[in-house]
Amino acid sequence: MSSYHWSPYISLNKFCPHWAGKLSLICGLITLVFSVCLLANDRLPDIPAVVTFKAPYKQGKPGGTLRTLMAKSKDIRMMTVYGYARLVAYNQDFELVPDIVQGINIKEDRIFTLYLRPGHRWSDGKPFTSEDFRYYWEDVATNKELSPFGPPIQLMVNDKPPKFTVIDKYTVRYEWEDPNPKFLTALAAPRPLFIYMPAHYLKQFHPRYTQKETLDLLVEKAGKRNWQGLHHKRSNLYKQQNPKLPSLQPWVIKTKGPSDRFIFERNPYYHRIDEKGQQLPYIDKVIINIVSSGLIPAKTRAGDSDIQGRYLRLDNYTFLKAGEKQGKYQVRFWKNARGSQVAIYPNLNANDPVWRKVMQDVRFRRALSVAINRHEINQVVYYGLALESGNTILASSRLYSPKLSSAWTQYDPKLANQLLNDMALTARNENGIRLLPDGRPMEIVVHTAGESTEQTDVLELINDHWQAIGIKIHSRPSQREVFRNRIFSGEALMSVWEGLDNALPTPQMSPRELCPSMQEQYQWSQWGKYYETGQGNPPDLPKLLELAELHKAWVNADGRKQRTSIWQTILKTYADQVYTIGTVTGVLQPVVVSNRLVNVPKEAWYSWEPGAYFGVFRPDTFWINDEQE
Repeated sequence: MSSYHWSPYISLNKFCPHWAGKLSLICGLITLVFSVCLLANDRLPDIPAVVTFKAPYKQGKPGGTLRTLMAKSKDIRMMTVYGYARLVAYNQDFELVPDIVQGINIKEDRIFTLYLRPGHRWSDGKPFTSEDFRYYWEDVATNKELSPFGPPIQLMVNDKPPKFTVIDKYTVRYEWEDPNPKFLTALAAPRPLFIYMPAHYLKQFHPRYTQKETLDLLVEKAGKRNWQGLHHKRSNLYKQQNPKLPSLQPWVIKTKGPSDRFIFERNPYYHRIDEKGQQLPYIDKVIINIVSSGLIPAKTRAGDSDIQGRYLRLDNYTFLKAGEKQGKYQVRFWKNARGSQVAIYPNLNANDPVWRKVMQDVRFRRALSVAINRHEINQVVYYGLALESGNTILASSRLYSPKLSSAWTQYDPKLANQLLNDMALTARNENGIRLLPDGRPMEIVVHTAGESTEQTDVLELINDHWQAIGIKIHSRPSQREVFRNRIFSGEALMSVWEGLDNALPTPQMSPRELCPSMQEQYQWSQWGKYYETGQGNPPDLPKLLELAELHKAWVNADGRKQRTSIWQTILKTYADQVYTIGTVTGVLQPVVVSNRLVNVPKEAWYSWEPGAYFGVFRPDTFWINDEQE
């Protein structure tokens, strides 16, 4: 759709290292040219990011309001995802390019020098400078009161943080002893690693800069227990909960919650322009209306949303298609990029010691997988339009192998029974349900977030499949936070969620989603927490320890070839060990687009990571053309 003309920092250092010393001179000349061409527009950086368009996409005109629908007030954080202004960002070929930064100098994959855009400002007009990076590093990330567990895991390499240096007002450097290939991908993520904060605004909430008496009054007024809680509440650049917090995103929140209608207005100091010099975003205002998730398809059909993908499902397609003319919109099919549309997560960290031992036995996980009739799920729930697969990467990834999607996914109840019998789980009760070693029936409560009837439909079919091998399941819906806490605490034996977020990886992207690395991993959340925070104990399963070591080896790998080899080993182990149980993939995602909205792709990947759903397609370049209505 669009491409970017970037500063020479990356291209010259990558292909012509001897040019590195001439960068400041080159950028000085570019600054002079832009200053003349843009008539010293004080709302733009000296060197803005320039967007060019290729047919069928085209330059737009400023103005207008875009409407969309969300089901919860917390969903307004999706504006950070969709806005997709990042220090570095993925383009539509999923290549990393500079965005907010003017350029980057990278040495040995361990020394990263970031060059900011002189003249760039926060949404409140205050300068965006190296001080915002210094404040985050010194006063937040390494402040033991605000960050008791230390800097984020993405900034740690072999348990060591980087050396942070302010070079000048517009240049900062991060230097590790060993390579950190996950640094840039973390900056480009849909939920990015924010290594900067608006220092000029947040210092009022920090005891290093504000007298105790004044800060105590602010804490009391906000109803917080201490200054740390106040700072966390006021400083979150992702959640979009503080209208006073300056932003670098294309639209800035103006509504204080709670509310059922949130208004975002264009950032007057945004860093991107089109070839004519028009500052982006084109659209002046975004309105998010909060309605029940079950009503979103109907309200979308009624024309209440100008762009909608979230909370729409494949089985809404016929209903939405029938309303195209009246609703003045088009229904488009984008390709879903999840590893599995619906995946089962056995909890290897379950509290129940008997069940935990069963879950940790690979024979049990393999038995559950081959007992699932994926063809039936595909036909009944997805009209035969999906691909039957395990929870793994997609064929469009250069790392893909057909053996990954087919591993332990054949429908083979006889093999499933044999695997369970080999575990000595042969005793059954009068209802034909197998018994655990302690005599309890093998009945599993599968926890859900209660947000998707699609998951419920799939679970009903899986219950029939598993009962045929002597295992019964019950679904238990709960609110998402309760759902997550039950998994993290070990109360939940099993859960259902979406599959891999990044099913389109390249060798340079981190494989951490497939290795124990973070608490958010529902199959081994406590072991993930250990690698994320150092709390708790490491895994005691050899294959998981092997995955953890492979992840570490990937971080320290020398070049693309070695990282590719490590990726392939991780993928093979993950598929063979069936840590998660996939069902189908390749499910098409309906995306409804108003006839008035221009520059939205007709076909695209609908992907959380990489992609940020609409983000990689640059919603700041979408525009309203009332003549097309």
